Amino acid sequence: MSNSVDTAVQLADLSATTLLRFATAGSVDDGKSTLVGRLLHDSKSVLTDQLEAVEAASLKRGQEAPDLALLTDGLRAEREQGITIDVAYRYFATPRRRFILADTPGHVQYTRNMVTGASTADLAVVLVDARNGVIEQTRRHAAVAALLRVPHVVLAVNKMDLVAYEEKVFAKIAEEFTAYASELGVPEITAIPISALAGDNVVEPSANMDWYGGPTVLEHLETVPVSHDLTSCHARLPVQYVIRPQTAELPDYRGYAGQIAAGTFRVGEPVTVLPSGRTSRIAGIDLLGEPVDIAWTPQSVTLLLEDDIDISRGDLIVPSGDAPATTQDVEATVCHVADQPLTVGQRVLLKHTTRTVKAIVKEIPSRLTLDDLSQHPDPGRLVANDIGRVKVRTAEPLALDAYADSRRTGSFLLIDPADGTTLAAGMAGESFATHKVLNTVEDEAGWDF
Repeated sequence: MSNSVDTAVQLADLSATTLLRFATAGSVDDGKSTLVGRLLHDSKSVLTDQLEAVEAASLKRGQEAPDLALLTDGLRAEREQGITIDVAYRYFATPRRRFILADTPGHVQYTRNMVTGASTADLAVVLVDARNGVIEQTRRHAAVAALLRVPHVVLAVNKMDLVAYEEKVFAKIAEEFTAYASELGVPEITAIPISALAGDNVVEPSANMDWYGGPTVLEHLETVPVSHDLTSCHARLPVQYVIRPQTAELPDYRGYAGQIAAGTFRVGEPVTVLPSGRTSRIAGIDLLGEPVDIAWTPQSVTLLLEDDIDISRGDLIVPSGDAPATTQDVEATVCHVADQPLTVGQRVLLKHTTRTVKAIVKEIPSRLTLDDLSQHPDPGRLVANDIGRVKVRTAEPLALDAYADSRRTGSFLLIDPADGTTLAAGMAGESFATHKVLNTVEDEAGWDF
């Protein structure tokens, strides 16, 4: 392997292990904007002119100290003007790690926004007001994090300065939330007592809570493991493009390019192409124009196969000994994100990785209420912000993993074929809650799959 390829692999590995995507969620007035502002300010990720503008605005309001919540108030102002913004993203870095922060709204009617922000998150920060404890909205946020299989959840018990930094108050809230989130299947929960306004345990340790010996919020964000060892997962390469130069130098070159969604591929390994089921063996792997013997997620590569078989965009290349089953009947949990409802019998497009196929909604067995995780059977339709179970029949076979096994190849979108509007975000397989299975609805004429 050449030096240039060695460097490229090292850079790819560095990027994969030092970038943390995380989402924040909290009820109204729990101090989420202040926490985000404090993180940005104390990690020295705020530009001088931004800080000067915040200081000037704070003085106009009669505040002596800068109101760090104003660092994110531009988003709120835009929403008040009627501009639709799903999620506000903030980018910052420390010497130890780079961060992409998805700042999600906390209102019930913006559940779909939290789903958008948390869908790619490695960690979710759920804020709780120490005076109010765990409330319904807190449970909703925990449920969404569990549903989306977010591997790490931080419970930030905020406004500890308003409860005299009492350890008992924090311990009670942490115990209640941890018990609830654990029942939902959240694998790791870290509770941190903070005061975003005063800066306690956000970036610097608090002198007011000597009873707490855990990490600050930033320290935890810098040290929480985020690799999840995707290289050991089921290997999957969704084909994005077929490369055929047909030049004098490369007259017979045929490569299948894409980003490895999970796992590792090696030269000489037998592979299967789905949904056709045709088999071959990897003859070569090109990475950044250079041949390599092995490649892993999230590298973008080109695979060359020993056999000249029919492969096109949307096909999935997998190890022959670890191929998912193909199906035309998809059962999943979906979050409805469009303003128009999703109804039984509706014709849609289903986009899974690089593949898009026609489909029809056969059944909506239940709708989930996040307040108490109760299931409402046979609702007939889902409206904006609803989360429910659906059964979809596709025109062509799909190779989906369970979302619990792979967030990349277990997720999909339902799209309106008329105008391309995204209708729902889906997660294949079981959700964290049980659901009632009802009778299948018959196809409409003309969509007999």
